Amino acid sequence: MENEPQSEFEIKVDKVKRLEESGEKAYKAKFNKTHEIHDLEKYELGTRVSIAGRMIFKRTFGKLIFARLYAIGDNFEIDFNAPIRTSVQISLSMSVVGEDRLKYFKEFCDIGDFIGATGELVRTQTGELTVQVETFELLSKALRGLPEKFHGLVDTDSRYRQRYLDIISNEKSRNVFIARSRAVSFVRRYLEDHGFIEVETPILQVNVSGASAKPFFTHHNALNLDCNLRIATETWLKMVNAAGFDKVFELGKDFRNEGMDTTHLQEFTQVEWYASYWDFEDNIKFFKQFIKELMMYVIGTTKITVAGNEIDFGADNWERINYIEKMREVLGFDFLSINDASELVDKIVKKKLLTRAELEDYKSVRAIIDFVYKKFIRANIVGPTILYNYPAFLKTLARRNDKDDRITDVFQVVVNGAEILNAYSELVNPIEQRKALVSQLKDKALGDDETMDVDEDFLLAMEHGMPPMSGLGFGIDRFIMMIFDLPNIRDTILFPLTKPLDKDDKKDDKDEN
Repeated sequence: MENEPQSEFEIKVDKVKRLEESGEKAYKAKFNKTHEIHDLEKYELGTRVSIAGRMIFKRTFGKLIFARLYAIGDNFEIDFNAPIRTSVQISLSMSVVGEDRLKYFKEFCDIGDFIGATGELVRTQTGELTVQVETFELLSKALRGLPEKFHGLVDTDSRYRQRYLDIISNEKSRNVFIARSRAVSFVRRYLEDHGFIEVETPILQVNVSGASAKPFFTHHNALNLDCNLRIATETWLKMVNAAGFDKVFELGKDFRNEGMDTTHLQEFTQVEWYASYWDFEDNIKFFKQFIKELMMYVIGTTKITVAGNEIDFGADNWERINYIEKMREVLGFDFLSINDASELVDKIVKKKLLTRAELEDYKSVRAIIDFVYKKFIRANIVGPTILYNYPAFLKTLARRNDKDDRITDVFQVVVNGAEILNAYSELVNPIEQRKALVSQLKDKALGDDETMDVDEDFLLAMEHGMPPMSGLGFGIDRFIMMIFDLPNIRDTILFPLTKPLDKDDKKDDKDEN
């Protein structure tokens, strides 16, 4: 219908058209900033500044307009005792910018637009730091508005899909991603300062190796080759150690095609490091110092509150739990002597620890024990707690204990029921490694799809000789989730994977904007 009122989107498209017809670009190429919004408090009143940002507020009082420009900016430092300044007030008066320019601002500059402004720093009668604008430019026209009343996105799915809006309106989200950036930067610098060198290893692989996890599969057309996305960098980094690089690390993405819950991502970021001539006790010592300094750098304290519990990573006396002893205590029998899954199920059911229905999905001794551990041990840990001495069948790539080859020299750190790292003294005996990998094929045949392949390239490298070493994997996503006490690990990801909207959802989304 001809008289149907225009939507907000159509009105703004029309403004762009009118600007273009008048010879002005609605989308400028650049703007010369002289100052960052977050730094303005440092400068004396009267300082002339050129700033730029997104307009998030606008109010007109006749011949005077007040607005706010928002930008995180660049080259900022976090003050642990105060939030980063991300917006500043600007004022436009007819007496300074002129009648035509004030009219232009009223008509063409809307909330959501990017504005460049030049003027003097002043304080209003209420003490508000303000840029008294002399000149301004509309730099980029927004066709859709910000969340209503600038209260932010409430719907979780919308926050994930439109993270850019979430960050603008949600200070906690903003701080999470600033902290994540700082954490990644610190990890690299800390490891390099301690003699480690960063390397890059393949993401596309032909063997499922490096961890017990279900992979994603794909196909390489040029080579007509079925491949998988890596589930870990472990085997490749050990081969780099074999080449003579004594300390190596890689920080990047791994992919595991497993179920979704609040603590697991299918695409996640972790750092793995490997040090020749270390054992797992060396790695414990190194990690405890690393995590203290990481937390101080990222959030300015080693103390956090997780699910109402205060946790201090700065304490020296972290609790240590012997996995084997604790599991024997939970089960009430020596599980290391059992090799048959059905026998293990019978014993657990007889003890009335779990029902057969609860154990139905777990097809191997490895899977059953891991389930019992997660339900009865890990879930009750507040932490930080070091668990060590794991069964050999759980850790295919770990070094067997010298006193009992059914046990591996492994440790994990658990906090609030979640593992934040996995580490051990590495198995470098190629004969034992081959036996361990081959033995997993029985579990694969039983339907355990989290078993590793027999990686002949890795075994060949080991047969050429590897030094004694210890390695560690540390999840960045879990760490950020923990220090901010976030309810879902997807809150640590800028753009987590979400299902595509159907046509009706897209229409509703368009109407709302």
